[in-house]
Amino acid sequence: MAELLLEFFSEEIPARMQANAEADLKRLFLKELDEARLEYGEVKTFSTPRRLTLVVDGLPTAQPDLKDERRGPRVDAPEKAVEGFLRGCDLTSVDQLEQREEKKGTFYYAVIEKTGLPVNGLLLDMISGIVKNFPWPKSQRWGSGSLRWVRPLHSILCRFDGETVEGEIDGVYLGGSTRGHRFMASNLIDVVDFADYQQKLRDAFVMLDPAERRQSIEKAAQQLCADQGLELVDDQALLAEVAGLVEWPTPILGKIDDSFMALPGEVMVSEMREHQKYFAVKNAKTGELLPYFVCTSNMIAKDGGELIRRGNERVLSARLYDAKFFWDQDLKQPLENNLAKMSQIVFHIKLGTVADRIERMRGLVRVLAPMIADCDVRLVDRAAQLAKADLVSGMVGEFPDLQGVMGQYYAKAQGEDEAVANAIADHYLPKGQGDSVPTAPISVAVALAEKIDTLVGFFSIDEKPTGSKDPFALRRAALGVIRLIVENGLRLSLKGLFDRARINYEQQGVAVEDA
Repeated sequence: MAELLLEFFSEEIPARMQANAEADLKRLFLKELDEARLEYGEVKTFSTPRRLTLVVDGLPTAQPDLKDERRGPRVDAPEKAVEGFLRGCDLTSVDQLEQREEKKGTFYYAVIEKTGLPVNGLLLDMISGIVKNFPWPKSQRWGSGSLRWVRPLHSILCRFDGETVEGEIDGVYLGGSTRGHRFMASNLIDVVDFADYQQKLRDAFVMLDPAERRQSIEKAAQQLCADQGLELVDDQALLAEVAGLVEWPTPILGKIDDSFMALPGEVMVSEMREHQKYFAVKNAKTGELLPYFVCTSNMIAKDGGELIRRGNERVLSARLYDAKFFWDQDLKQPLENNLAKMSQIVFHIKLGTVADRIERMRGLVRVLAPMIADCDVRLVDRAAQLAKADLVSGMVGEFPDLQGVMGQYYAKAQGEDEAVANAIADHYLPKGQGDSVPTAPISVAVALAEKIDTLVGFFSIDEKPTGSKDPFALRRAALGVIRLIVENGLRLSLKGLFDRARINYEQQGVAVEDA
């Protein structure tokens, strides 16, 4: 049995595409093996920013021989029928057929034997089919060729049974070499097999396994923080993304200017996470964010990373300066002043503006308030009125993921009732299966109103989710309504609330179907 090693070496593959690319490569190659009637053992895939790798153990060196028996017409069948059977079997004479007696007569049989082809002669066509049909979410052409790949594809490494498989696919050559780290070891590397490939890449500053890179980043970053009496903020999604950005991860601890620490923690984390791919740092005892961050370099710097650290600190300071500007500007006027702009934002072309949506939500919360214990009608109306007011703030314009959260901060800073402020943030919840469900009466009412308005509106204009698509997150809204009711022990008529939502739309001149 033989081993196959295959590597596609290219420009940087986006981190978000790497895991799916590994799965697609495995799926496509196994399909090729199955179609070629080849058995195989263990199959592994790996990815780094510049390479997509597959290794298959336990492959035969040749296809199994094929013996195919086909029953033809009876021996006394018309001559034309026999001739047609011969042509279909790629035979020329009746002498090449066998005669077999059966209950219904004597029939011709063709016994076709094919010798299995050498696997190394099949690989080029198999790889070519994979390259030309690889399902990248986005791909590109480069130079004058017609080949498409996620980024320009430089070379393909293919070693089978200790031999190099050579060839060319639309200007991209197959061979037995790869390259190491872009900056620290970029020379050609000749490899023998997977074990040799993995070791030589490590010697050339490339960690092939994404899981190893994740573990290396996490361990080194945690140690950097522990050495200073700090604690890394756990963020597994960011960790996976950063592991897809580097081939030789080297975490570096940086400092944030104290002047930015007055910003809300969510702003700090969002800025570091979304724009810079930095890890936040907190106080191990209190959980409070501290003026530090961890960035991940893709190389070992001669100065120990000092220049990289200072450069990242300057970049983050510029980002946070912008955030501080938005924060200061937004605080200069009350949230209520933003309501005038709501009529300029289209919620949906068939469902009116955000201002229309706010009025519908206010109508629903007034109906909901008596159904929820301790739900103050005045406060719940105010919360519904301000729930979307931060959408036109400078901060949410820069950080859309902070909608609701920033409204909560602004409402508290401007003296709104705490229950109102909390409801502005809470009414988007639950956003997913792992999210907590609001329990405060005002928050529950506004969250229900928002989701019911969404469901009635979009179902009424026939924007229903399908088996594969749900662009308006209606399933999430429906599950949110169920969780809000069940987990808060509410007893209410959903039919009555849906009818009320429909009436709200009709009063605004929007034609909707009966809920």
